[in-house]
Amino acid sequence: MNFVVVSAASLAILVVVHGITFLIGRRIGRYNVVDAAWGIGFVAVAAVAAGLGTGDLFRRILLLVLVAVWGLRLAWHMIVKSAGRGEDPRYGDLLRGDFSTGHVLRKVFVVQAAATWFVALPLQVSAVLGPTPALLRPVLIASVALWVVGVLFEAVGDHQLRRFKSDPANKGVIMDRGLWGWTRHPNYFGDACVWWGLWLASIAAWGSLLTVLSPVLMTYFLVYATGAKLTEKYMRNRPGFAEYRSRTSFFVPRPPRSRLP
Repeated sequence: MNFVVVSAASLAILVVVHGITFLIGRRIGRYNVVDAAWGIGFVAVAAVAAGLGTGDLFRRILLLVLVAVWGLRLAWHMIVKSAGRGEDPRYGDLLRGDFSTGHVLRKVFVVQAAATWFVALPLQVSAVLGPTPALLRPVLIASVALWVVGVLFEAVGDHQLRRFKSDPANKGVIMDRGLWGWTRHPNYFGDACVWWGLWLASIAAWGSLLTVLSPVLMTYFLVYATGAKLTEKYMRNRPGFAEYRSRTSFFVPRPPRSRLP
């Protein structure tokens, strides 16, 4: 019964978060503000799960801290990244010129709120489960290590790209340095590591394994639906991108191939 309460409250808080974000987007004239709500929504669900859950207190607090560090950093990064810019082309294509209230809510905000709720199911289920069994404590440690790797890839990759773009000499040049020389999408790879780590940290019973579809869906978003593949769709005609793609791993990092002669 407690899971029903946590899950319903999680959905309710997401309606609030995305409703406010929609009003902000309508006020400023661009709906890519929903990108900032992505991280904030997960933090809100983690807070609800930690506060209303009756499961193991240590794990509830641990998951809240991990999600908050990841989500608030991501939200701030997206706010800074989009400040002073127009609408993201992805949302222009998605909405196909129809910016009516009902269409925007259905195509952008309702879809993202539902996706957030589903991906956050491991947090909701874990919040009502007892202590992590001794047999799974090594998994818990490994999960935090994987989360750390993910956050570092995201944060360092974003920082490297921001510094690269801030140099006028790099205008129109493909970023292929640092982590971007090992994978074309260090931020998305890091995000995937974060959510697989959070899922592993949430496991406390056999029933937890059923929530594996949540990190699977998140990985699908990051690779195909709204992440790496979609990003490359808008980059494919940029000078130097074909050569960069030929020598740099798409998603999972690996040493770069030698430059073409």
